[in-house]
Amino acid sequence: MAFLRNPAVNRLNLHSLVEALAVGAGGIFIIGVLIRSGVSVAGALEAMAAIFAGRFVVRLAVLPLALRLGLRRMVMAGVVAGAAQYLVVPEVNGAGPALWAMIGLGAIASALYWPCYHAYFAALGDAEHRGQQVAAREAALAIVGVLAPIVGAASLTFAGLKTTFAVVALIQAAAALPLVGAREAAIDRNAPGAWRAAAKGTSLFLTDGWLFGTFYVAWQALLFVALEKSYAAFGGAAALTALVGAVGGLVIGRHIDAGGGRRAVVIAAAVMAVLTLARAASLGSPIAAALANAPTVLAGVLWNIAMGARVYNLAKTSPCPLRFHIFAEGGYDVAGAAGCLVSAGLVAAGLPPAWPVLAALPGLALATLALRRAYRVGPVAAG
Repeated sequence: MAFLRNPAVNRLNLHSLVEALAVGAGGIFIIGVLIRSGVSVAGALEAMAAIFAGRFVVRLAVLPLALRLGLRRMVMAGVVAGAAQYLVVPEVNGAGPALWAMIGLGAIASALYWPCYHAYFAALGDAEHRGQQVAAREAALAIVGVLAPIVGAASLTFAGLKTTFAVVALIQAAAALPLVGAREAAIDRNAPGAWRAAAKGTSLFLTDGWLFGTFYVAWQALLFVALEKSYAAFGGAAALTALVGAVGGLVIGRHIDAGGGRRAVVIAAAVMAVLTLARAASLGSPIAAALANAPTVLAGVLWNIAMGARVYNLAKTSPCPLRFHIFAEGGYDVAGAAGCLVSAGLVAAGLPPAWPVLAALPGLALATLALRRAYRVGPVAAG
């Protein structure tokens, strides 16, 4: 298993594993907490859009901070800011100061964390093993995702919001520990041509952002309502999706490294399209909605491996992986906010809940075309 011989990537994947434990036990319930606190479904989606918008603004400060602190410390700073956000979540009581504090901390945490995490992973990883290294991460995250939602749901039910999110915040902070003493990745202070190279990833992130806003965020809000706003039912549904998603990730990662990237995109897109249609038809029944949710992580694993393998290699061969992700992920923020706002508008207009779900399909079609094209052209081969 040559793809496991990179100690820097292994450390980063261990970090991702701990961070995923916090997300699975607490992060996935945030939108449900907002709805149960008195925020409407449309309002919860608008709050998510506000986080995307805030992230777009905050990312302007990422490059000067990263040049001063380094990528590793920036990732760790994003982790700590995420822990602070979890501490604020239990204080949300409808639309008010606590909600805005949660939005602000979420924007800061994700703006600091994600561009630097992706740039760090791109710089430290191996182009020839990229698919399998991403797949190893996704498979591990899927396995953690089986247990974490069950534990989180049980804690929310029996221990309450404050205790649960305090523990989740500690777990989130602990995700920084595997990065202590890890190898740093250099950032070029000048990097001529970096912003132009980053434009190659913008279309990928634009379409991926729309998918996240509709396929993931809007669906989570609608699923929570369909499951009668039950933390236990929502956590059980999330655990079932992770169990299904733990199967097959390494296989498709090896397939990408062997030159099958474009086929992997088609497979992932087909799974997501069928799943979207099943979701749209399921929302009238809690059981049907939970079953339609089951393949979500499998679809996400397949898509994230196909997307991640290509994007990381494009970033690695660009003049500056960090500038690549700062610029290109700006498209993700814009499209993610748009997806959440469109979904919120459809809900607020009183249209059937299938409409926000089906809104993912146009973005999926464009994302598939953009990603297949990215595997066909450019300086980096499919693997």
